[in-house]
Amino acid sequence: MAVEQLPRAEAEYLAQARSAGERYAMRAADRARNLRVLDEDGILYADSPERVSKRLARLGADLSMAKQIEQTPREATPGSSLNLDPDTAGADLLGLERLMGRNDLIGVGFLDTGFLASRSVGRITVRGGGRTFHGTGFLVSPSLLMTNNHVLHSADEAFRGVVEFNFQAGMDGTLLNPVVFALEPGTFFVTDRALDFSVVAVTQHSQDGRPLSPFGRLPLKEAEGKVILGEIVNIVQHPNGEPKQLALRENKVVDLLETFLHYETDTAPGSSGSPVFNDQWEVVALHHAGVPRTDDQGRPLSVDGTVWEPGMGENRLAWKANEGIRISRVLAALRQAPLTGSAAALREELFAAGAALHPVEASPPPSNGMNSVGPQSLAVSGAGQQTAPGGTVQWSIPLHITVSLDASTLQGRVQPQGQTPPPTALQPQPLPPAAGSAPGPVTPYPVEPIPGIGHIDGQSPAETDLAAAMVNLATGRARPYYDAQADDTARTAYYADIRPGNPSDMRRALGELLEATHVHRPAYKPMRMLYPWVDLHPDEQLRSIYSGKDFTPEELIRADAAVEAVRIGRWQEFLLHESAPGPAELEAQFDALEAALPFNCEHVVPQSWFAKKEPMRGDLHHLFACESECNSFRGNTPYFDFADTEEVVRQACGRREPDRFEPSSGKGPVARATLYFLLRYPGFIGNEARELQRERLSLLLSWHKDNPVGEYERHRNTATAEIQGNRNPLIDHPEWAEQIDFAGAWT
Repeated sequence: MAVEQLPRAEAEYLAQARSAGERYAMRAADRARNLRVLDEDGILYADSPERVSKRLARLGADLSMAKQIEQTPREATPGSSLNLDPDTAGADLLGLERLMGRNDLIGVGFLDTGFLASRSVGRITVRGGGRTFHGTGFLVSPSLLMTNNHVLHSADEAFRGVVEFNFQAGMDGTLLNPVVFALEPGTFFVTDRALDFSVVAVTQHSQDGRPLSPFGRLPLKEAEGKVILGEIVNIVQHPNGEPKQLALRENKVVDLLETFLHYETDTAPGSSGSPVFNDQWEVVALHHAGVPRTDDQGRPLSVDGTVWEPGMGENRLAWKANEGIRISRVLAALRQAPLTGSAAALREELFAAGAALHPVEASPPPSNGMNSVGPQSLAVSGAGQQTAPGGTVQWSIPLHITVSLDASTLQGRVQPQGQTPPPTALQPQPLPPAAGSAPGPVTPYPVEPIPGIGHIDGQSPAETDLAAAMVNLATGRARPYYDAQADDTARTAYYADIRPGNPSDMRRALGELLEATHVHRPAYKPMRMLYPWVDLHPDEQLRSIYSGKDFTPEELIRADAAVEAVRIGRWQEFLLHESAPGPAELEAQFDALEAALPFNCEHVVPQSWFAKKEPMRGDLHHLFACESECNSFRGNTPYFDFADTEEVVRQACGRREPDRFEPSSGKGPVARATLYFLLRYPGFIGNEARELQRERLSLLLSWHKDNPVGEYERHRNTATAEIQGNRNPLIDHPEWAEQIDFAGAWT
């Protein structure tokens, strides 16, 4: 069969399907590996650790929470799979359980948001040359519609096309009256055959005078982490030009290419130009082709098993998988399109819509009795966008960086370029205390929603972190503190290939093992993982590593959440008053905020020694609970042992001189954590004048010997290994300390 025998639209579609089939065939081994890992290990392990971490972050969850869920039975259960107070099991936890296949239930808000998302999807009809063909498209801004290139191949074709919204059945099963809008390629038209997308302007009023705005838009987000391997996706579509339908939670992502997604289903394929959604109704891909079944000669087959022939129609092709274009790749190409004037302004409007806090935006239906649009109670007003004088678009910078306030992320993602977030006023209010807890170690600050800052489901990052930390705390309390037998088995397997012998070889072998198994590398966020579980003592309390003072986990969690809220507010004020800060100004402001508003956490290897870089900054093996006063008292000075007769500055945290610090407690744990750092990050401690002098190695080894490992450190080691993947050899095998050439770790 020659492609030339078919009309243009069908020929283009078949060409895309054949290309999809070739990619699918080439990825057979990768796909088999993905499915095997998903089946044997679960959804946290098939994709890259970086993508999994980003996906969890977008869900408001973290690795600690996911690991807790892994401890529960694999069978899906009604309600949360964890034994928690019902008020604790919020949307973040339930969404994570659903992602991991531990809970089949979906909150009713899923249907509400899905209804809104579906309103932005319409049927495209193009007539010409005595033929009519259909596709699907969806609104991506107040003026623009996205579909496939093979649906709208050219501006001329778009001139002959219309989009119909509400072409669907109503609640009583009868068809609603479609609302038909003409396309305006003369105002905006961008297309890309390789990525198979087209974006075209839509008239603001339908053929019978109704406005376009009630049909909303689907904000397109450039950030990665919207979907991972093994996740279920949803498709809203007009298959074969039929009334709108949903492929709801039927397609599983089985492969992730640089540009494409492959997702498999037992039901019908998606319709050309349809949006592909994750369970949060974020658009993750633009559906463009099915992977057809073929015979041994490579000819496409029809649904009845015979060879597909021209004229049978797309709906008669037999399929084995679907392919979509990753929406982040579509947006990257759209950014590069050479546009000027009003077309460039419309493109900026599309990207501004993508900064919305919610996955779906829809304006309220007009009060003109237009009952075909849907119930007014389900409408969500637009958010995150303002129209400034002169017609330009102002929008809040999507500060994903404020979720972690990481210096390297600030430099990588903050691009003010004249875009100014709206002013906000931080109104101080008392932070709600934990039930039965004493006053926290730092002055309480408010934890409030802060407009324009990387919210998840309307929450500020501080609120999201606080909620996730409380779930982590509750789930941790529901499991054994330390399982010695399981830990012994894990320890034996971990060091199976390590053979003590030559001290230098021993150091190198352990360093390579620690790096290779450091699979997940959490960002620095002590309130989420450290306080709720990793650093707990057997009495379920936190103990300051230097002073030995006790705190409840709730105290430090709430204190850090309050500090984070103030940091975010001050960061936003800084961006508001600085028109175009450069990387140096951003880094300086970030450092000033951290110094003025520290967390209650200590890096036993000070951050200044490794320039606050990841993964060192978030490595749980050398993070400990420590009230901010002791954190500041130590600063970045190396450890030391003072003679009892020496005159030094004394405090509950310890004793200090300008270049020496001796803690009041915790000498064994901090020594083992520092020795771990030397193995894991050789060469990072290199300035002996102001960092860790080689001569003080004997001090660390003596602290290690004089303060034996206890249950607390074994729990810490196991809990950290569950999250990161690597272990601390000095905790597992204290006797190895004298058999390792630690001195070789210096530069």
